[in-house]
Amino acid sequence: MLNLRPLDSDNARAVVGLQVAPGQAGFVAANANSIADAYVHRELRPLAVYAGDELVGFAMYGQDVDDGRWWIVRMMIDERFQGRGYGRGAMMALIALMGDEHRCESIKLGVDPANVGAIRLYESLGFTDTGEVHYDEMVMCLDVRAA
Repeated sequence: MLNLRPLDSDNARAVVGLQVAPGQAGFVAANANSIADAYVHRELRPLAVYAGDELVGFAMYGQDVDDGRWWIVRMMIDERFQGRGYGRGAMMALIALMGDEHRCESIKLGVDPANVGAIRLYESLGFTDTGEVHYDEMVMCLDVRAA
């Protein structure tokens, strides 16, 4: 069973050590950079992704301070644990958390247009292309009320 836990002194170093497969490195920022972003931008919430008691990934979400929209900012599963459904499970857990704790009506995310595997995953979860581009990434949105 997948669960999301806050970053703390017990898991932060291990989260920094997680890595995606070599062919995916250009699609996801390094976890250390994301953690630093969360330190500076307090609206971001970094989370460790666990399968039972085993750390398998990293996620981060937050609310845009300018327009109030909620974003999934990072999602990665360590290369050793890919292909087991953890990406889908982590996304579902994160969507549920954002809906339950923050009453999000919609959730946005950005994805590199070349990251076909991630786009397929997001579409299968109900995300649709908005036609927007943000930092050279395709913006997708999930209507949480319809999901």
